[in-house]
Amino acid sequence: MQKSSGSDKENSYIWKLCNSTAGPDYIPCLDNLEAIRNLRSTKHYEHRERHCPDNPPTCLVPLPEGYQRSVEWPTSREKIWYHNVPHTKLAEIKGHQNWVKVSGEYLTFPGGGTQFKHGALHYIDFIQQSFPEIAWGKQTRVILDVGCGVASFGGYLFERDVLAMSLAPKDEHEAQVQFALERGIPAISAVMGTKRLPFPSRVFDVVHCARCRVPWHIEGGKLLLELNRVLRPGGLFVWSATPVYQKLPEDVEIWEAMQKLTNAMCWELVSKTKDRVNGVGVAVYRKPTSNECYEQRSKDAPPICQGSDDPNAAWNVPLQACMHKAPVATSERGSQWPEPWPARLSKSPYWLLSSQVGVYGKPAPEDFTADYEHWKHVVTNSYLNGMGINWSTVRNVMDMRAIYGGFAAALRDLNVWVMNVVSVDAPDTLPIIYERGLFGIYHDWCESFSTYPRSYDLVHADHLFSKINTKCGLPAIVAEVDRILRPGGKLIVRDKEETITELESMLKSMQYEINMTYSKDKEGLLYCQKTMWQPKDVETLIYAIA
Repeated sequence: MQKSSGSDKENSYIWKLCNSTAGPDYIPCLDNLEAIRNLRSTKHYEHRERHCPDNPPTCLVPLPEGYQRSVEWPTSREKIWYHNVPHTKLAEIKGHQNWVKVSGEYLTFPGGGTQFKHGALHYIDFIQQSFPEIAWGKQTRVILDVGCGVASFGGYLFERDVLAMSLAPKDEHEAQVQFALERGIPAISAVMGTKRLPFPSRVFDVVHCARCRVPWHIEGGKLLLELNRVLRPGGLFVWSATPVYQKLPEDVEIWEAMQKLTNAMCWELVSKTKDRVNGVGVAVYRKPTSNECYEQRSKDAPPICQGSDDPNAAWNVPLQACMHKAPVATSERGSQWPEPWPARLSKSPYWLLSSQVGVYGKPAPEDFTADYEHWKHVVTNSYLNGMGINWSTVRNVMDMRAIYGGFAAALRDLNVWVMNVVSVDAPDTLPIIYERGLFGIYHDWCESFSTYPRSYDLVHADHLFSKINTKCGLPAIVAEVDRILRPGGKLIVRDKEETITELESMLKSMQYEINMTYSKDKEGLLYCQKTMWQPKDVETLIYAIA
C-alpha cells in the first residue's frame, strides 16, 4: 500500500495484490520462505513455526479463482465449495478413510476420520461411555484437539456443547486447518515444535489426540509436558492412537515408553477401552490436583520448574522440559474446577479478588460483571437488532481485543463461535476467558495471525486500532484484517473518532461497503462489509517466493 498524491482521501491509498508462492493461501508469518531456507535445523518442525517478515506486508491477498460465498452453517460441516479451498490432494490421500470426497462443485465431509470410520459422534459418545466423568458439555467444556485432521471431532462436539480449539501444522496433508475453518469449525495453524503454544497454563478441561502423530515419549517428554502446562489440574488427556490398541512391536514399545513417562509425570491412567464396533482404543489420563505424587517420586524427572518460570508466559517462549507445581491455595487459579457449563459463563471466577483492580478500574469481580452487562446491552440493542446484520451468514467470529470475553459471552445463544484474542502487551485476561468456558489465544497484532486468508465472517475490534496505530501503523493491520475476512464478511470497529475517520477512508479505498458510521463524544462506531474487489497492481514479496 502506498499513498498517492491525490487530494481525495479515499483515493489517496493505492493497494496492490501480494505476489507470493502461497498465492491465495498466503500467511505472512508461516510463509516467510527466506527465513525458512536459512533455518539451521527443521527436525523439531522449526519450518512450521512462525517466522514473521521484518515489516508486515501491506498488500492484499488474492482470491482463488472461482471463489464464492461460503456455505452457511450447519450445512458447511458436511460440504464446502471446492474452489474456495482447491486442495484435492487430501481427498486423494484420505478418500478411503472417509474424511473428504470431491463431489462436483463441492468437497464433502462424510464425518469420518482416520479414527472414526463410523462418524465422529459415535466416537465422541464412545469416549463418554468409556469414562462417564468426562461429561461433555457440563464438566468438560473447552478442549484442545492436537493434530486435528479436518476437525470433524471439533465440528461434532458442538452437538454436545463443547468448544474445541483444534490445531495442526500448516500444510502437512495440504490445508487441513483451512478446511476446518471453511466448514465453520474453530482451528489455528500451529505446531508442537520448539516453543510453547500461545495459551495460558491450566486452561483446557481436556486435551485430545487421535493419531496426531506427535512423538510424545521422546526427548524427556518435552511435548507432553507442554500439554501438561495447558491442562487444568484434574484435567484429562484423551489419547487414541495405535499404541493404545495395536500390538505391533513399534506400538508396544511406544505404549511402554508412554506408561513410563506418564507415571513419572504423576498422570493417572483412569481408563483404557476398545470400541468393539470399529476396533479403536482410547486411553484417558488424569493430571493430578495436588503435589503429593510429585513430592513422593524417587527420581526428580521430569523436574519441577524453577519458581522463576512463569507458566503463563507463552508468546515466543521456548519449551521447558519441566512441570509446574499444582496450585493449592483456595484463591489460586486452578485449585478448583470451574462451575459446570453453562453456569461458568456468567460467574466471576473464584480467583478474581476484590482487592485486585480490573482492566477498567473497578475491583476485579465488579469489573467482570460490568463488562458482561455492557456487552449484553450492546449486542442486544445494536448488533442483533439495530445494524441490519444478517446473522445467519455469520459463523466464525473474531474479537481482536477481547479483555474478559464479554462480547463472546453475549453471543452465546447464536450459532457462532468466537476466537478471543488477547494482545501480548495487554493485561493477561485470557485465563478469565477460559474459566468462563470460552477460548482464545495470545497474539501480537503487529504480526499476522496464524490463520488462512478468508477464515472469518465477522471481525470485531474494540479500541484496538488506535492502540496499534502508534505501534505499527494502520495500513499493515488493515491489510491483515482484510486477509482474515471473507468477501461478504463484516467488520465492526469501536474506537476514537479520529481513528474511525481514518479507517473509513482507508476501507473505502478498498471498496468496502460502509453500512454505518456513528460518533458521539469523540468516540465512534464503524460497521462495513468486504466485497470481492481486488486491486490490479501487484507487489512481489521476495521473501515469500520459493
